[in-house]
Amino acid sequence: MSGVWPRGLLLGLLALSGAAGASDADELLAALKRARMLEARGTVEVTVLFPPRDTPTRTAAALPRVTFRPALLARNFTVRGVGIEAVASRPAARFELIPKTGQAARWTLWIDQEWNIPLAYQESFPDGSVARRAAFVKVNARPVAVRVTLPSAPDGLRRALLTALPGLRLPAGIQPVEVRSRPGGGLEVSLTDGLNVFALVVASRAVRAAPGIASRRVGGGFVWLVGNLPQAALDSALAGVRRMDTAGLGTFLKADASNP
Repeated sequence: MSGVWPRGLLLGLLALSGAAGASDADELLAALKRARMLEARGTVEVTVLFPPRDTPTRTAAALPRVTFRPALLARNFTVRGVGIEAVASRPAARFELIPKTGQAARWTLWIDQEWNIPLAYQESFPDGSVARRAAFVKVNARPVAVRVTLPSAPDGLRRALLTALPGLRLPAGIQPVEVRSRPGGGLEVSLTDGLNVFALVVASRAVRAAPGIASRRVGGGFVWLVGNLPQAALDSALAGVRRMDTAGLGTFLKADASNP
C-alpha cells in the first residue's frame, strides 16, 4: 500500500540512519503517533466492564479511540515489548504499559507488525482484572487515512485547579487537560496520566455511590472524582478539600462551552 511502511523495514531504516537501539517506548510512541493518520477497519469486539453496563460487549468497525498523550505516557509508564502475538490472524507486537508510580490502571497494546498501528488494547484494574478490552476479530485488507488532532493542555490549568480547590491532591502523574461546563450546571475537569482518563466534577448535587467514584461535600456544593483507581486513592485525593472557588477556572472553558 502506498505510504505504509512495514514495521520491520521501518526499524531497519532507522538503524541505517543512526537511530538504532530505539527503546520499546520509542517504538510504541511512534505507532501511536502514526495512528493519528492511519486506522485499521473491520470487525472489533469491544468489552467494557468499567463502568458496569447491562450489555458489556458490542461490535464496532474500528477500535474505540483512546486519547494517548505521548509526553505524559513516557513520563508515567514503563513500556515493555513482550513478543509477537496474532490479532485477527495478523502478527502484532505486544506492549505492556506499567505505571511508574501510584495505582493507575495498566494497559496492553497490540501493534500491527506491517502497518505499525494498533489492532487491540486492554485496560486492566491495578489487581490485573480486565476493565475494558477492544480487539479486531476481522480486519480489512488495507487501513484507511484519518486525521486526529490532539489539543494541548492549557498553560496554568493545574495551578488554577489547585487554587480553586485548595487541599486537592491529584493522584501521581495525573494532569488536568480540559475544562467543560456541565449541562446541569457546574464544571467538569478532564484529567489524564497519558493513558487513563479521569473526571473531576464540581456540582451542586452529590452523585450516587458506585465503584470508581469519590464524592465530598464542600460548602454548599460537592466535588466528585471519577476514574479507574482504587477507592482509597480516589477518596484520598478529595479528603483535604475544605472550600472551593471555581471562578478562576472559567478562563479555561472552551469558547463554545455554555450551560444550556
